[in-house]
Amino acid sequence: MEPGPTVQGFADRLVAVRERIMRAAVRAGRDPAGITLVGASKQVPVERLREAVAAGLAHLGENRVQEAKSKMEAWGSCPPRPTWHLIGHLQSNKARAAALLFDWVHSIDSPDLVKELDRRAAGAGRKIRALVEVNASGEAGKFGATPEKTLETLEAFARASALEPRGLMTMGPLADDPETARPAFRATARLLAEARRAFPRWTLDQLSMGMSGDLEVAIEEGATLIRVGTALFGPRA
Repeated sequence: MEPGPTVQGFADRLVAVRERIMRAAVRAGRDPAGITLVGASKQVPVERLREAVAAGLAHLGENRVQEAKSKMEAWGSCPPRPTWHLIGHLQSNKARAAALLFDWVHSIDSPDLVKELDRRAAGAGRKIRALVEVNASGEAGKFGATPEKTLETLEAFARASALEPRGLMTMGPLADDPETARPAFRATARLLAEARRAFPRWTLDQLSMGMSGDLEVAIEEGATLIRVGTALFGPRA
């Protein structure tokens, strides 16, 4: 097995990704401070994540609840503690564990999941910031609410007490050309504007979209949360 990046090596990657974010934001006439970098840490050992957080990465995004649980248990109470995001698909039977672990959940895709996660978070005395996942590209087999069901899913938050709706999440199509993702990102941004008009009492200010290969396009289309794995941690299986 190849050794992971050194602290200095990761710090260099982190600087490079932040420079990409800054350049894209300036090009789009946006403030880079309004964009949060989330390290997509699937399959990255906790020792490397400690190095990443020590180097200045404050947000970590996990795809699987069980893997995240193991990492958080290994992390313990040692500071600094990152902000933990669930960025992968959430099944209802994992809602109890997710409610105990995560600060943000990006992948709510149905009114039933809103209800179940809220019930579990309320029972644990926790507050969770939540995003509705949208299948904006219409790809078969992709998770997320259809654009038509997104507002219905958001409406379910009106009956929630432990979940704070903050916006939408989407994934662009997998393609070599980052421009391929632009229509999905643009459609999600438009859907967020529609949601703000429909639910003016909520602070719907977050768009989670963009990864290592297409983060510039995502920022140009309004992304506020960027989920970056390979550009920070290198290739994984």
